[in-house]
Amino acid sequence: MKRIIPAVLAGLLAVSAPLAAHAQLDAAALLRAQQRGENTNLYGTNPFETQDEEGELQDTTKKERRIRKPLESYFFNDSIRALPNFVYHVDREYNRVKIGPIDTALTDFRIDYPFYEKGVGDAPIGGLGQASIPLDYFERPASFDFGFADPYHVYLYRMENVPFYNLKKPMIRFTYLESGQKRYREENFHVMVAQNISPSTGFNVNYKSRSTRGKYDWSRTKNHNLAVGFNHTGKRYSVHAGYINNHIERQENGGVVGEWAIVDTTFDMATGVPMRLSEAQAKNVYRNNAFFIEQSYGIPLAPVTERDFSIAGLPAVFIGHSFEYNAWSRVYTDYNVPYVNERGHKDDAGNFVPDTISYYKNWFINPLETRDSTYERVISNRFFVQAQPWDRNGVVGTIDGGIGIDVHTYSQFSLGDYLTGKSTKENKTSIFAYGSVEGKIRRYVDWGADFKFYPSGYRSGDLSLGAHIALTGYIRQRPLILQGSFLQERRSPTYWQEHLYSNHFIWSTPLDKEDETRFEVKFSVPSMAFEAGFTEGVISRKIYYDNDSNVAQKNGSVSLTSVYARKDFRFGGFHLDNRVLLQWSTDQEVVPVPLLSAYLSYYYEFWVVRDVLRLQAGLDGRYNTRYYAPGYNPAISQFYNQREVEVGNYPYVDLFVTAKWKRMRIFLKYQHVNMGLFGNGEYFAVARYPLNPGMFKMGISWGFYD
Repeated sequence: MKRIIPAVLAGLLAVSAPLAAHAQLDAAALLRAQQRGENTNLYGTNPFETQDEEGELQDTTKKERRIRKPLESYFFNDSIRALPNFVYHVDREYNRVKIGPIDTALTDFRIDYPFYEKGVGDAPIGGLGQASIPLDYFERPASFDFGFADPYHVYLYRMENVPFYNLKKPMIRFTYLESGQKRYREENFHVMVAQNISPSTGFNVNYKSRSTRGKYDWSRTKNHNLAVGFNHTGKRYSVHAGYINNHIERQENGGVVGEWAIVDTTFDMATGVPMRLSEAQAKNVYRNNAFFIEQSYGIPLAPVTERDFSIAGLPAVFIGHSFEYNAWSRVYTDYNVPYVNERGHKDDAGNFVPDTISYYKNWFINPLETRDSTYERVISNRFFVQAQPWDRNGVVGTIDGGIGIDVHTYSQFSLGDYLTGKSTKENKTSIFAYGSVEGKIRRYVDWGADFKFYPSGYRSGDLSLGAHIALTGYIRQRPLILQGSFLQERRSPTYWQEHLYSNHFIWSTPLDKEDETRFEVKFSVPSMAFEAGFTEGVISRKIYYDNDSNVAQKNGSVSLTSVYARKDFRFGGFHLDNRVLLQWSTDQEVVPVPLLSAYLSYYYEFWVVRDVLRLQAGLDGRYNTRYYAPGYNPAISQFYNQREVEVGNYPYVDLFVTAKWKRMRIFLKYQHVNMGLFGNGEYFAVARYPLNPGMFKMGISWGFYD
């Protein structure tokens, strides 16, 4: 490790005789420690120090070989600093970050659809870039005000998931996956560029393009997402800033005219399947621009010495500010062209008779065509204080408090606006206070509690209370973790749930606040790839969209019970990964969920060439029991609780081969390999929206670290 610089010792000797004597003793002790080969670095390991060809640290006493200042941020402990690269996300309300690994491993690389990455996955309306809803009710995102974009939650960049990196070397990662013929191709493109200017300062650019040209008629989708980030995490001052652009264009085909078009009829191409809105040329376009900056400054309450690598181990107070500008818009268009269901009904002789049907019942503004425009802007300011009574990992590690104000602007093009040519804007303000406390008892207990309250303004009376605890025991240094959490929340309906004026739907009805109580218990053994959890939730006055796609509210309560288990078995190179979810709802008309959902992945992994080429080959399968799955309505961009068609009991199986050759990952897959071989033929996850037919996919992901 690095030597103590003689010039520093000389400076200490010049201060006073007692200090000089003390410094000489320390220098002698350090010299003896160095001779024994011990670590004498007062600041911990500095990964930015230069090394010679034999791995020995070079002489740092020369002026031309100045040591780069190490990463001293209180956010990161020694084990995190020792990582060659890591990624993290910032908390928009608290002075905290969430750290994770950079995705360069072969694990889960075969899962190319982002809505399948977590748990048992989502129920999608189709393929890449298109809307989806989690099968696990408790994984569904809490609706932000612009709920029209909720179905695209897995694609969107938000302040909470913009990545920031700390890298020892510049990194570029390029990913390109494609499938199908050029005319119907799916394309998944991702590029990431990140670099640290210094150990504490860096920037990055992430761009993702997920799109399909249309496996089915009128289903072309473009989903583009950009995040640009800048970060500085110094010893006392930290700043994180980012720019976000989300752009989605989706041709809305409304699903098949009837299930018979998938189950009982064979078409040469998927584009031959008749769709309900293909002739109406329905389309949604979403645009989102956002900017945020979060800053904090640490004020230590004890003297900072040269031995203090960071202020994480000292009593300190942090003050900070978070600002966010977030603007969303959506334009929905269509033409009044009815569709024809060739098997609409049967006559007295038992023959099918076609029905001509209009997809939408109402045309309030224009009977010939639709152009609905909605807009929302939120400007958020948060001022927070964080107290660190002892050290950041103490029994009481941090105590947080803050106040915030959100200024909302809503706009929609209504009937009166057609006469003036200008849309009417409505402004609302929310004022809130929040706080939390967190701590640790060595490595055995992590605990915390938090609250958020709106005393006045648009969401006056909204309240959130939460608590969590994690107990960790060890058997042969292998952790066993028992976690528990509690949430009590009272939340107002969103603006669009109470106010909507469009060509097909109009409502302006005050809704009551929802109340939700949730308990969760989870047990996991990471070394055995095992986890099991139980969640119980009770929701009062639940807001949902009914069978006619109109907003509705239950007069009473509905209970949700969830049991989740995951166990990955390994026998040599064989992997048997299992995720199973059981759910019960006391009111399926309000919260429909399948009884059983499962994701099974069975594959063989081995070295083709040791430490050079590693390969996986196997099958992925997804399944859920039959239930009244949600439908999807393009005019309101929402999943609704239809009660006409049951969906499920169909296994959807993929055959894959993935490999990692040095820094390159290789992807080969035949999706829906069981099509026409087994299953009931009803490959739907959402009512009337068929999943993709069989198709071959391939691609690469290549990382550069120079």
